[in-house]
Amino acid sequence: MTKKKTSIEKLNGVADIRRFFYKNETPIYFISATNFNLLGADEWIKGFKFICHIECFDGLHPNVFSPKEEIPHDEFESIEDINNYLLQHPEVQDYLKTRTKGGNAGKVMFLMFDEETEKLAKKQGLEVMFPSAKMRTFMDNKVNTNRLAEKAGVPCVPYVLSKVKNYVHLQTVSKELGNDLVIQTPFGDSGHTTFFISNETEFKKYEEEIVKEKEVKIMKRINCKGSAIEACVTQHGTIVAPLMTELVGFKELTPYKGGWCGNEIYPNAFSPSLRRKAKNYTELFGDQLRKEGYKGYFELDFLIDQDNGEIYLGELNPRVTGASSITNHAVFALADAPLFIFHILEWMNVEYKLNVKALNARWARQENVDGWSQLIIKHTQDTVEFVSEAPKSGIWKMFDNGHIQFDRMDTHRRAVESEQEAFFLRITKEGNYLYEGADLGILVSRGRMMTDDFELTDRAKNWINAIKGKYSSQVIEDKREQPNLIGSLTK
Repeated sequence: MTKKKTSIEKLNGVADIRRFFYKNETPIYFISATNFNLLGADEWIKGFKFICHIECFDGLHPNVFSPKEEIPHDEFESIEDINNYLLQHPEVQDYLKTRTKGGNAGKVMFLMFDEETEKLAKKQGLEVMFPSAKMRTFMDNKVNTNRLAEKAGVPCVPYVLSKVKNYVHLQTVSKELGNDLVIQTPFGDSGHTTFFISNETEFKKYEEEIVKEKEVKIMKRINCKGSAIEACVTQHGTIVAPLMTELVGFKELTPYKGGWCGNEIYPNAFSPSLRRKAKNYTELFGDQLRKEGYKGYFELDFLIDQDNGEIYLGELNPRVTGASSITNHAVFALADAPLFIFHILEWMNVEYKLNVKALNARWARQENVDGWSQLIIKHTQDTVEFVSEAPKSGIWKMFDNGHIQFDRMDTHRRAVESEQEAFFLRITKEGNYLYEGADLGILVSRGRMMTDDFELTDRAKNWINAIKGKYSSQVIEDKREQPNLIGSLTK
C-alpha cells in the first residue's frame, strides 16, 4: 500500500531537497556489516545513523553504532545473515527504541537483505527503503538482467541463455559465439562465479558449479575493459552519475580473475561518444526498471570492447554498491546532492519537483568531475590466518621510500589532501581471520591508480604492499580451528 504524501512540505529543486534533509526528524539507518557503502551520509541527513557488525573506527565514528556483546548465532554465510543478526540483537533493538520519535521507528537501508530481513525490520517498526527482496533477487539474477536489457533496448555482449549439461552440450548451444567463452551463473560474488572457458579442461574445473544451474549466461569473450555507472530511478526520471573505470582481476588485490577490486573517476576518462552512450543506455535501463515497478538506486557494469570501441551492458546491481562511495563524494555530487539523497527522497513521502534532465546535464560536464581512486584490498592467498595486528582506519601518509605512517583520524576521504595521502577503511581487524577473498580494507586516494592501458600504477602497487605490510597474522593449519567464510563484505 502506497503511503499518502504529506502536504506539509513541497520541495522545488535541489536547494529545497538539501534543506529538507538538513532539517530531517525521521530516524534513518544504514544497517550492514560495515558503513563503507554509504560513507558520509550522516553529514547530509540529520538523524542518519549506521548500525554495523564490524567496528571499522574503534568506536571513534560519532554516528556508528555497533553492539558490544556478541550473542549466540548460527555461522554467518552472507551479509543478509549479518543484518538479520543485528536486527535481532538486544543492544540494537534498545538503540532503535531510544531514537523512536512519536511512535515512528524510522526507515532503513541495507546493502543486502532477504525476506527474513524484511520481516525482522517490520517487527522493529522500520520501513525498508528499497523495493522488495523478491524483486531485487529477480533483477539481480544475471540471466534476468539480459532479458531486461532486451526490453530496454540496451545492447549486451553476444550471448545465449541456456542450461548446460556438459561440455559437448555447451559447444552446441554456444556455437555461434565461438570457442572463447565467459559463463556466469545467475548469482555471484565479485567474479567468484564468472568462468573463462576455451576448452574442455577449463570447463571441467568449473563443471559442477555450471551444470547445477537451471540456466546460465554464456557470452562471447571479448577484449574488454570494465566500467561502472550508478543511477537512481525516480518519479521524475532516471538520474545518472558519470561513468567510472573499474579495476578487475588484479592479482595484487583479488584472487578472482573476473573479480571487481576498485574504481577510478576522473575527467575525460572516456571519449564523449562512450560517455553519451553509457548515459543514454542507463536512462533506457532505468526507464525499464520503473516499468517493472522498481525505484531507487542501481548500478550497471558496462564492458567496452577494445577492438571495435562498442559498449555493452555487463550486469545490474539493484542496490547501493561498492562503487557508491566514489560516486557520492565526487565534485558533481557535492555541488548538488549525493545520489543516495535522491534514492531516500523517494521514500520520504513528500511532494517534490526535480529537473532530472538539467541535473544529468550538469553531472555530465567534465569540469564537474574530479580525480579519485579506490582499491578493494583482499587476502589473495589460499590460506586461513589469524590477525594479531592491523592498521587503523583514517588518513595514512606515504613517504618517498614507500613506507606509510598513520597521520590522523577521519571518517572518509574528504580529508585526503594530496596523492601522498590516502584514506584507509579497515575491515579485517586484530582478532579476525584472513581467508582467500576476505576484505582487508578499502584504500581511497586522489589521482589515478591505473595507467591508460588499465595496468596498476607503481603508486598503487606501493600502497597495496604498504597496507598489507601493516598486517601481522599467523597461518591456521588445523581445519578444525578455521572459521566459516562468507566472502566479500563490500560488494
